[in-house]
Amino acid sequence: MGYSVGQVSGFAGITVRTLHHYDKTGLLSPSDRSPAGYRLYSDPDLARLQQILFYRELGFPLDEIATILEDPQANALDHLRARHRLLTEQIATLQRLVEVAEHAMEVQQTGVELTPEERFEVFGEVTFDLTYATQAHLKWQHHEGHQRSMARAATHSKEDWTTLMAEAADWRQRLTAAFDAGEPADGERAMDLAEEHRQHISRWFTPCPTDMHGRIADDFATDPRAFALVVPPTAQRPGLAPYLHTAVHANAVRHSSPA
Repeated sequence: MGYSVGQVSGFAGITVRTLHHYDKTGLLSPSDRSPAGYRLYSDPDLARLQQILFYRELGFPLDEIATILEDPQANALDHLRARHRLLTEQIATLQRLVEVAEHAMEVQQTGVELTPEERFEVFGEVTFDLTYATQAHLKWQHHEGHQRSMARAATHSKEDWTTLMAEAADWRQRLTAAFDAGEPADGERAMDLAEEHRQHISRWFTPCPTDMHGRIADDFATDPRAFALVVPPTAQRPGLAPYLHTAVHANAVRHSSPA
């Protein structure tokens, strides 16, 4: 007994168009014919279709499915192992994306408690990139300093933010002036500015020892989104981020050296 395209479509849960595509590409062609000449699927055809649907459910491309089914020497187990590795990686990636989404919501809930209008008024050009904030949260979420900083930020009033941003703007102006004047990054003036930045973090967010400050500066040097929180793009100069990075680490050495 043979089965028509419509019948196979119905009990296999795929469209007639898909079956026609399989036939056209040679992946699965009906092997029987009715007395009237219509092509019919045989039981072996249906067994092959089951295999096709199994591999397709696992995400195999059709050309790879054809290779597995047509080549008697093909090692289906090797193909399945490779697919298993890929699916495992995809699951891990999706899980990380779920965590990113969850923590993005947390960042929104525990971050700066200002209206959009107040944010624009207070921060101006300094913008918070949510992707960076979320990734930073994932990176530092188990560190007590980060947890304390997030909690402290959530308590700041509009007046607090206005004051600290004014301090930051003044510091930023003096940093760029030192850079433009050619002051060495490991010189006294640059190190004093680095120390001032460290104290600013300690005063407004969380105690910031020199090793923690160094890790923050490492982000400044490698991630433009992090540096944009300190110096907005319109005020940046080529080399300014590495300059601050060097100054921060030089200041850390200065503080660790005996007097």
